[in-house]
Amino acid sequence: MENIKHIFKKEYKAYFVSPIAYIVISVFLIIVGWLFFSTFFLDRQASLTRLFTLLPITFAFIIPAVTMRLFSEEINIGSYELLHTLPVSNQEIIIGKFLAAVAFVGAMLAPTIVYAVSTAFLGDLDWGPVIGGYLGAIFLGAAFSAIGLMASSLTRNQVVAFIISMAICFSLTLMMDFVLFFLPNSIVGFFQYLSANYHFQNIAKGMVDSRDILYFLSVIFLALYGTGLILQEKK
Repeated sequence: MENIKHIFKKEYKAYFVSPIAYIVISVFLIIVGWLFFSTFFLDRQASLTRLFTLLPITFAFIIPAVTMRLFSEEINIGSYELLHTLPVSNQEIIIGKFLAAVAFVGAMLAPTIVYAVSTAFLGDLDWGPVIGGYLGAIFLGAAFSAIGLMASSLTRNQVVAFIISMAICFSLTLMMDFVLFFLPNSIVGFFQYLSANYHFQNIAKGMVDSRDILYFLSVIFLALYGTGLILQEKK
């Protein structure tokens, strides 16, 4: 646990040492703020539904930018080999970096609570879906962070890692929903279950189902396990 804690602190602080973190957070807040408030007063409803509806698409673009450097940078400059001279295991490195990415996603989401508070002042806000939405956002952010970590371990090029991660996240967000229109009813349920957006929207409605939680935990486990296999092969 001490090794994981040390790696977590190192990676989390590294986000805020460079201006990239502030740029990513600013871009995220501008995008979700504009998408949310552009139709907020037209809808005449005290609800954060639109914010959570568009969040998966925004995450599919933003989170790969957050995770692309986690392994690619170290592999490129050679510090990853130096890291293995220390008494730490691959699992500790992966978990530490993953938790740092999830914590950064949480820090990125935190300012959006202002939207909920502002909406509550303007009308009668139902806090159930709001809490569900933020819970789903953390699970979604964690799943996409794990995918981004795996993509970053594949290559020393950060741009390539970003593209791979974004392609996978967009596929789980949009493509799975898009192909449902062209599939027979007998297999629609299977492909719907693969959709991250489907499970996120279920939680965002305030209905926390064990199947949705299991889906995100499965994605996280598979992506982190895949990262471990890739790093073991490189080692």
